[in-house]
Parts: sequence; structure tokens; C-alpha cells
Amino acid sequence: MLNIAYIGNGKSTNRYHLPFSSRLPEIANIQTIYSRSGKSAWPALEGVHYTSNLNDIYKDEGINLVVITTPNASHYDLAKQTLEAGKNVLVEKPFAETRDQAQELFDLAKEKGLFIQCYQNRRYDSDFLTTQKVIESGVLGDLIDVEIHYDRYNPEFSENSTYSLIDSYTYGLGSHSLDQAISYFGMPDDVHFDTRQILGAGKLNDYFDFDLNYGNLKVAVSGSLMRFESRPSFAIYGKRGVFIKQTKDRQEEHLKLNYTPDEPGFGQDLPEHFGTLTYLDDNGVYHKEAVVSEVGDYRQVYRDIYETIINGKEKVVKDEETLLVMQIMEDGQVDLH
Repeated sequence: MLNIAYIGNGKSTNRYHLPFSSRLPEIANIQTIYSRSGKSAWPALEGVHYTSNLNDIYKDEGINLVVITTPNASHYDLAKQTLEAGKNVLVEKPFAETRDQAQELFDLAKEKGLFIQCYQNRRYDSDFLTTQKVIESGVLGDLIDVEIHYDRYNPEFSENSTYSLIDSYTYGLGSHSLDQAISYFGMPDDVHFDTRQILGAGKLNDYFDFDLNYGNLKVAVSGSLMRFESRPSFAIYGKRGVFIKQTKDRQEEHLKLNYTPDEPGFGQDLPEHFGTLTYLDDNGVYHKEAVVSEVGDYRQVYRDIYETIINGKEKVVKDEETLLVMQIMEDGQVDLH
């Protein structure tokens, strides 16, 4: 059984973790939730100990997984402190501020025989899973270009911001898209990047564009906070066809509407959300058809962690993948300030 404690009791814990971890009674028990005040603006879970004392977590021998969901700048220090207390750790993205910090955390975990991993729930997005299904069907032929976009429109946020590496749009959401690309396509031969502050120096990094090259295949990972209309979530171009998935996974959308993962239809696409597959078959016949979306499920993150901590299986999010994501994001902002 995973006996879980959370360090952080804000939106991340209550919207993006507890709705999933609390609905896995066969493998997970939510034991303690820490915040500096010990209070919660969110509904309290029955049977959970709420505290403002970190020692309630660190000195509890029954807790075997600590999830860190605090503001980005505190991730490294809290993760290190938690490992030193002898606890396994799941860290919200971004995992740390630099690749060196990430390497230090992985080395410390290895030294102590503990688990540490970045929370990459978007490996279980429906759009990503559907795209993989189409690629693996072979209907597109050899791939030429892959585009992964993460666009939003929030100019007020950019206008009222100041530059910070770890609170940049690249670190906040680009970390998910880069992880998707690297988890599926592997380590690229080389990377080219274009990161910007659309509103000028001193403002938020609100645009990123990373080209990951794999021989003749280019995987472009990009995102912007200034897109009035979003580009497709995934656009996959092959020698014999193209697959366009315009809309993103709907689990976050439904969580914001206070739907829960055990409700019928949670996170599922409707027909208007299905991707479009256009291709020529082996006989040269033209086809254009909708592709029914796979169903995403963020609970799988905790199922995977259970298998690693309890049953000794290999981690799903590999250390080298997280280190590469950190390196790309860090290098991409070397000239921003």
C-alpha cells in the first residue's frame, strides 16, 4: 500500500492529485497533508491528518511516499529534505530549476535506496495516447514531421509578470510537452530552440519552440501564452498521410467543472473532439476519417508508482528523460532575463 503525504495543500494537490490518488483504495491511502497554516481552503478529506508541522510527515514511519506540490522555487529544497528524511518522493513539475539540481536529487535518492520521480501525468492524456495509436497503426507511413503544441491565451498574465527561469511558461507547461516527445521518441540527435519574451525583456518567458531532431524526423515542441486560437495539440505528418488532433485531453477541463474521475464520461472526448486522419492506402485510395479518442486517466501515475515502490518494477519516468528535459529548458533560456 502507498501511504501518501502531500507537502502543499493548494490547487495542485486538491485539483490535480487528490481526485485521482484518493480513488485508488486498493493501492493508496492518503494519510497526511501539510501546509504552512495547517488549514485548507479546499474541502477536507475525512480521515486525513492536516498539519503545519513537517515532522508529522518525516517522523511517521508508515508514510512511504511524499508528494511535493508547493510553488516551483521550493521543489528542489523540499525534495532534498524529504529524501534526507528517508522518504520516497514524487515532485510536481518542474522537477527542479537546473539540470545540476535534478542530478543531485537523483544521486541522493540512489545513495539512500529511495524513489524519486517527476510528476508527468500528461503521459496519460487522451490526445497523446490517441496520437500514439495512430502512429503505431503504420497508416501514415514513415514519419516526416511531428508538431506538439501547448497554446493558451492569457496576455494579462504576461503583462503583469516579471522574468523568472523556474516560473517561465517553458518550465510550467513546456516541461509536459517535452516529456511527451522524449518519452515516445527517445533521446534526440540534436536540439534547436527559440524561446522568447513576447512583451520584451524583464517579462515572462511566454513562448517556446524546441526542434528535436531524430535523423530525418523533426519533432517540434512549441507553446505560447499569446495564441488567440490554439494550434492543433498534435499534428503528425507521414509520407502517406496526416493526423490532426485539434483539442487537448479533457480531464483538466472536467476537474475545473468539479467533475470527478469516477463520474461517467469524465475526461472523455465527444465526437466533435475526435482527431482527423487523412491518408492514402496501399492501393492509392484516399481516406479521410475521424479517429475515436483513447481515454486518458491520471490515476495511472499512481498505479505506476505503486508497481515501482511496492513491486520493484522499473520507473516509468526515467531519470535520464527528466535530466534531458531539464537541460533543454535551461539551455533554452540562457539569453533571457
